[in-house]
Amino acid sequence: TEILADYGGAKRVAMMLANDDIRTVLVTIHTSLRKAIDQADFDAQMSAIRLAHDGGKALGIVAPRVAVAGLNPHAGEGGLFGDEEIRIIRPAIEAARAEGIDASGPWPGDTVYMQARRGRFDVVVAQYHDQGLIPVKYLGLEKGVNITLGLPFVRTSPDHGTAFDIAGQGIADPTSLATAIAYARRLVAARKPRPWNVKG
Repeated sequence: TEILADYGGAKRVAMMLANDDIRTVLVTIHTSLRKAIDQADFDAQMSAIRLAHDGGKALGIVAPRVAVAGLNPHAGEGGLFGDEEIRIIRPAIEAARAEGIDASGPWPGDTVYMQARRGRFDVVVAQYHDQGLIPVKYLGLEKGVNITLGLPFVRTSPDHGTAFDIAGQGIADPTSLATAIAYARRLVAARKPRPWNVKG
């Protein structure tokens, strides 16, 4: 992802994990939980919320409803379990709303995905890797797609690793690859023609 971001001249990219039931965008990606807490600052919140909004629109949602998950249990419970929701996350949501983005929260991370799956929200912004990936992967690895948002070109991939442990055995299931290709076609079809501005 970082190589593609550099090649495409993208300043900020984010992973959107999507399936037919839910879509999620991560504030922090591949870092330790301890570092993720520090990296989930106001600017990272704003970037993820904006990319979630843009990603929803790219998938054909006219006015995406973006739910922002809290960082702490029960979204901090009004400061009882941490104040990041009060100091950082809520101000970012308010700033995003001032930009015209339908953002809400912070919502407790343990229930926001149930609400999204029931249709209340279109995209959930997760604060860290496992908060966002567990719900998507739980619904089935063959259904999940990784979409890189913020690039000047479409990039999708299956939402699982390379599975080297089964390479050459003829037992791999191509369903997730076919799903990633279908999402890429959908994203390309929805894009307006634009000039390419990449290095090289």
